[in-house]
Amino acid sequence: MAGNKNLNSAARAKKDKFYTQMNDIAEELDHYMEFFRGKKILCNCDDPFESKFFQYFAQNFNGFALKKLVATSYADYKTAYKIEINDRNVERVEDLQDIKLALRKGIVKTTALEGDEKCCAGDFRSKECIELLKDADVVVTNPPFSLFREYVAQLVEYDKKFIIVGNMNAITYREIFPLIKDNKIWLGYGFNGNPHFKVPKDYEKKSTRFWIDERGQHWRSLGNLHWFTNVETKKRRWDLPLYETYTPEKFPSYDTCDAIEVSKTAHIPRDYFGVMGVPITFLDKYNPNQFEIVGKIDTGKIDEYNIANPIINGKLIYKRIAIRRLRA
Repeated sequence: MAGNKNLNSAARAKKDKFYTQMNDIAEELDHYMEFFRGKKILCNCDDPFESKFFQYFAQNFNGFALKKLVATSYADYKTAYKIEINDRNVERVEDLQDIKLALRKGIVKTTALEGDEKCCAGDFRSKECIELLKDADVVVTNPPFSLFREYVAQLVEYDKKFIIVGNMNAITYREIFPLIKDNKIWLGYGFNGNPHFKVPKDYEKKSTRFWIDERGQHWRSLGNLHWFTNVETKKRRWDLPLYETYTPEKFPSYDTCDAIEVSKTAHIPRDYFGVMGVPITFLDKYNPNQFEIVGKIDTGKIDEYNIANPIINGKLIYKRIAIRRLRA
């Protein structure tokens, strides 16, 4: 059984192997430079010789005065291992070549990961990786999209700060939405356009947003992605400017609850203080001092978080976040 579980995990890991590019990483993480100062950073879904997350922190190790940087790779085609840089085993880190030099000199060492009876080596759920998580101050990575629920649940369980990449649709997952509603998770600054990722050569070819460059490297572009975090940002306290005026004709009510439909975040009326259904992309502009998240308006079972189904004039529309203004 354990062998089958490991084989299934390996197959899923291959499908989830997206390498985030340095410009996308730096564009987001540069906002958190002061927060990173003196921290122990864990990149626990990252081969250090492929991962730009590891390279970003390696290059900024001294500039951020980091205490420790740890990256772990997953057992796929090769042995899983961890690599650690700390303030005692490296004096000057500028780029990946410095790390390779430190490895050759034996100053920085890689350590093989073994896994356990339930998890492959390097799996973030393995016992040895959990011990690394316990020691970290903040986790920064692009976790497997197919395991996003489990990944976030683990971070919450161990009360860790994090900055990670995820699909916007995860906002409405029943495991994630309560954390969003209770202001335990929010969105970071976001990507500038649709990010593109290096993918393995055996990644399934797609008819759109997939290409092979002149060097034979396979690429995949994905929309609808964002940064999820529980680290405070300046952006999170910016007020959303409101310009529209409410009328029943412009903002129809749902058949299923006492709330109005607002099809675009930019159209939120400035003179309405009842419940409104807004697109999930609203969360990119969400200021908890300006708005309250009441719940979601989604298909499926009605419960304490899903307050109604999104139906207007008998027609089912797309899922929404239910919000209410807190002040003018």
